[in-house]
Amino acid sequence: MLIGATAVGKTGILTDMVARRFPDRCELISADSRQVYRGMDIGTATPTAEERAAIPHHLIDIIDPDEQYDLGRFVADADRCVAEIRRRGRMPIIVGGTAFYIRGFLYGPPGTPDAPPELREALWSEHRRRGGAAMHDELRRIDPESAAVIDPKDHYRVLRALEVYRVSGRPRSSFVVPTEPRIPGDVTIVQLRRPREVLYARINRRVDTMMQAGLPEEVERLRAAGYGPDAPGMRTIGYRQFFETEDRGAIRELIARDTRRYAKRQETFFRQFADRRVVDADDTDTLERIIAEILRSTSENLHGGGQYGSG
Repeated sequence: MLIGATAVGKTGILTDMVARRFPDRCELISADSRQVYRGMDIGTATPTAEERAAIPHHLIDIIDPDEQYDLGRFVADADRCVAEIRRRGRMPIIVGGTAFYIRGFLYGPPGTPDAPPELREALWSEHRRRGGAAMHDELRRIDPESAAVIDPKDHYRVLRALEVYRVSGRPRSSFVVPTEPRIPGDVTIVQLRRPREVLYARINRRVDTMMQAGLPEEVERLRAAGYGPDAPGMRTIGYRQFFETEDRGAIRELIARDTRRYAKRQETFFRQFADRRVVDADDTDTLERIIAEILRSTSENLHGGGQYGSG
């Protein structure tokens, strides 16, 4: 499993390395909650056609922006991909930065109840009427622990926490988060890191590149196709800012600022994986050595053994 903050270079580094050093031996499974959406390639830094041709990628471009994709669905899809890849005699590598997907895959979902579609739609209607700040204030009253760790602008997670309370009568934070790994065998977790100032500079450059590559036009195409600010895909960083102002310069600054804040939260979250191996993103020799070691140590499993093993 390769994790790291947004813009650290996970996909590009790993795709190049696997295609060059380990052809036909590995496949990648995306743990990115936004790259699942079709038509959102620029703003989510979806792997290019060339990268996908060099090495198989999974769980990318699988749903439309108005569909909901949650943790339970990701875990089920990732499990299926792992099993299929291993049946082909290859090693699955989960790569991404969506923290709750990574934890959910390793330990399982927290067991919060599902909400009926009519309640979910009612909450979004309420959100449109009252505004995001009011909904977060309500969450703070009924579940201050969840409110403290959910960004008020992360409307999906705010409403999901309210869903849980309205369905169960219990705050979302009262549901026990699994702490025992659900996966048999060893899973190697590697975190790519860069110095904070270098990472932030990369984020700023990425946003400039996205704007120049046609992100505003991509958003306009999505809006013309009927995807508004309430569509799950459009609530992500890089898209929701276009609904906050029409000033292109201000949009660029908002995206860069929100992405830097997100990267900081990612790095904080990753610290909970005490057994992770932290590797400098420029130290590709070490990353190659780790992958080679895993391939050697799991060669028996890769040819008909268990479902998981290292990866």
